Amino acid sequence: MRFLLILLSLLMLSGCVPPTQDQLRMEKDLEEMKRRLAQLEIQKGEMSQSQKAGGETQQRQIAELLAGLDNLRVEFQSVNGRIDDLGQDNRALNDELQLIKDDLGLQLSSLTTRVDELEKPPVVSVVPSTNAGGGQKQPTAAVTAVSAEQLYQDALDLIRNQKKFAEGRKDLETFVAKYEGHDLYVNALYWIGEAYYGEKKYEEAILQFQDVISKYPKHPKASAAMLKQALAFNALGDGENAATTMQKVIEEYPDSSQATAAKKYLEKK
Repeated sequence: MRFLLILLSLLMLSGCVPPTQDQLRMEKDLEEMKRRLAQLEIQKGEMSQSQKAGGETQQRQIAELLAGLDNLRVEFQSVNGRIDDLGQDNRALNDELQLIKDDLGLQLSSLTTRVDELEKPPVVSVVPSTNAGGGQKQPTAAVTAVSAEQLYQDALDLIRNQKKFAEGRKDLETFVAKYEGHDLYVNALYWIGEAYYGEKKYEEAILQFQDVISKYPKHPKASAAMLKQALAFNALGDGENAATTMQKVIEEYPDSSQATAAKKYLEKK
């Protein structure tokens, strides 16, 4: 451009002088340069518009991709949430099945012992009996009461299946009073606590579970008792003691399914 201005100035200064061949050639070159500059300006404008249109298209595509990613992220979080809920339900079901499995195992062991006893020759006691034929003595077999296992199972059925918590609890209290040395004794203590919990007598449940924890810390029911004790605290609105007890479950029974449930509880808090 500076070159053109200088050239124009020279031409103006020499306006009164007849143009020479060189001047005419320079004017022609000048016109050609103007034409080329105009063409370049047109091309520049077209390129600018093309880039602008391309940029808008690219921005729109990026915006659509980002929107799609956001939707996928929301769906992913939703699926994760459902998976977590299903996992928690499965863990609760597994805990319940484990308790039932433990009970059935102990009952099977006890029933095996009972069968061995029943296979022994029956004990017959002779009591005096007078009849019309002359006062002969007749042998009578001793009457067997309801077995400990049947009493326990009936009580458990009342609590777990029929939701008759108070009735089942009373039967279990009868069981623990009569069969202190029985294999199912600690289980009965635990289920008494479960019955109190079902009755919403949370303070009594906490004391009952503590009895299991304190006296039988190595028993399989101890970790379950501690977890349920924490839930009883929570039901009373005592979140601090609930969290503390959940932490104890994790520390004292780290390999138990109850520890996994306790971790989930604390994560949600």
